[in-house]
Amino acid sequence: MPVVAVIGGQWGDEGKGKIVDLLAQEANVIVRFSGGDNAGHTVVNPQGDFRLHLVPSGIFSPDAVCILGNGVVINPDRLLDEIDQLKGRGVDTSRLFISDRAHLIMPYHILLDGLEEESRGGKAIGTTRKGIGPAFADKVARSGIRAGDLLDREVLLERLRLAVDYKNTILTRVYGVDPLSLDDVYEQYCRYGERLAPHIRDTGVMLWEAVDRGAAVLLEGAQGALLDPDFGTYPYNTSSSPLAAGACLGAGLSPAWLDGIIAVFKAYCTRVGAGPMPTEIEDETGQLIRERAHEYGTTTGRPRRCGWFDGVAARFSARINGFNGVAITRLDVLDALPRLKICVGYQLDGGNVSDFPASAAALVRCQPVYEELPGWQADTSDIRRYEDLPVEARQYLSRLEELISCPIKLVSVGQRREQTIMVGRIW
Repeated sequence: MPVVAVIGGQWGDEGKGKIVDLLAQEANVIVRFSGGDNAGHTVVNPQGDFRLHLVPSGIFSPDAVCILGNGVVINPDRLLDEIDQLKGRGVDTSRLFISDRAHLIMPYHILLDGLEEESRGGKAIGTTRKGIGPAFADKVARSGIRAGDLLDREVLLERLRLAVDYKNTILTRVYGVDPLSLDDVYEQYCRYGERLAPHIRDTGVMLWEAVDRGAAVLLEGAQGALLDPDFGTYPYNTSSSPLAAGACLGAGLSPAWLDGIIAVFKAYCTRVGAGPMPTEIEDETGQLIRERAHEYGTTTGRPRRCGWFDGVAARFSARINGFNGVAITRLDVLDALPRLKICVGYQLDGGNVSDFPASAAALVRCQPVYEELPGWQADTSDIRRYEDLPVEARQYLSRLEELISCPIKLVSVGQRREQTIMVGRIW
């Protein structure tokens, strides 16, 4: 059986939670490989409506193993709260495992995230203030605390003493706020360790063994390709790689084992927080899309910025990931619109641009070049076969397929698991 990665093709919030929940029905192992609780996946299935921030969306598959990989940063308090909520609704979480190499979000990370964002004033990046960036910064600086450290209290205390002393210097001398208590942080994380110990493993070994026996492995992405630290709209990006290459690194698998890379794109575009978005719609059409789709952040509740589908950005995303299949979500949101636009190029400083620029400053100046297509103005939410879609909807999807240069395998026409049109096989 294959190893398949599900990757967000835009700025996140593409509907990866639903796609993973759907594909997980045929998977043996589901691995969340990047990000932290700054990501939110909405899942609507026969068990109810769920908002997940850390636990992989495959947790609802009754026989599958779910893993938080080494590429995730974990807020133990948030994770335990999510586990308790799932248990309270009858979801089995005994099959959830945490990489002993995954880094932990600490109280000082959350404090510093908020203080640093406030210090930027009008040039704030728009972080979720959940400590994600500072936690990844400590990981790279070799001063982080890992999940495996919770299993050895002496090691935990030694590492914490160094970290808290250094962070308190920054908190008090740079930002003028009260220091953290080493004893309080230590006792708090010892309690977390007691509860999480049964879940903490060398998950790399688990994955290697699963692949060796032919298990179907699903790698679950967080955020989207256009928020990658290297290839996204820097510095308005996330702190870990949401790309297909990041999937292998964040799960602990060889790239040679990756058999499929499924891109998830909305039928339009959205973005949360600051940063350039060339196709943003700032009139009543954008508001209509937002309200029809309830485009508000799962994690933050912030209204998402809505725009037309950006073919330039989509082509760039496909290039850096190597997609071999596409899932288009939220097609039904466009049902009411009489005319649709698709961005097929940019104009920048008087010239035509066909490639996605590296500079956020340049992208801000980019003006979209649009093609217009007729809308279908018909309800698609109950359609289950591609050939039953209105001809205008099929024409629209065909144009997206051309721009992405990758075949569409799946079309979502609603939040529920069954509101899905399967166009081609993924597994």
